[in-house]
Amino acid sequence: MLEVIDFSKKYRNNKDYSARHISFSVSAGEVVGLVGSNGAGKSTIIKSVIGVLPFSEGTIKVGGYDIVKQPEQAKKLIGYVPDDHSVYEKLTGREYINYIGSLYGATVAQKKFITDDLAVRFEIAHALDTQIAGYSHGMRQKICILGALTHEPKLWILDEPMVGLDHQTMALLCDYIRGYADSEHCVLFSSHNLDVVKRTCDKVIFIKNGEIAGTADLKAQSDFDLNGYYTELNGGERDA
Repeated sequence: MLEVIDFSKKYRNNKDYSARHISFSVSAGEVVGLVGSNGAGKSTIIKSVIGVLPFSEGTIKVGGYDIVKQPEQAKKLIGYVPDDHSVYEKLTGREYINYIGSLYGATVAQKKFITDDLAVRFEIAHALDTQIAGYSHGMRQKICILGALTHEPKLWILDEPMVGLDHQTMALLCDYIRGYADSEHCVLFSSHNLDVVKRTCDKVIFIKNGEIAGTADLKAQSDFDLNGYYTELNGGERDA
């Protein structure tokens, strides 16, 4: 579903690359985590995958569609949860879900599932008819999550999705991510929380200084020491 092939990204006026020679794939049924310290390049990779950041080196394909040459077809397959709670504050939660769903061609049944089922599970149903401007950080994160799922995307991408969430909601989201992938979708997310990564991911890609520093197949190596490897990778310092 996702192919990143020898991708590199350098911001204008920057001497160094923010991401360099990145290659990996995500298949249906998989949850893949991007792990790395602040500034490692995780968000640059994600924002390039979803088509927000332009790049000139390498290829990114979603469902076989090139994100540069066939952006509309590729983006229709993606659901994206940003790390900054970006939402339309003047809309109510219900209006936001319906609007995002309409942009992606979600069916009435798909939007109804979000408002009548997922909103209840994520304990935000009571606020759906309230303007988002009055939401807390955690509630904004929840509405971003629900909005990204309105069209049942084949590829669900989350950038630091646990920010602002309480422990109970984090556990719920972990379980939902796992279940979503198990229903023949795929998930790519970045996180500093190694416990979440260990609980949720099939594969982990370690990013350091804009490059892939290592990978781990947690499905094949259930006893893999994620914490120890990450600490060693960062010279004995763990910031996750």
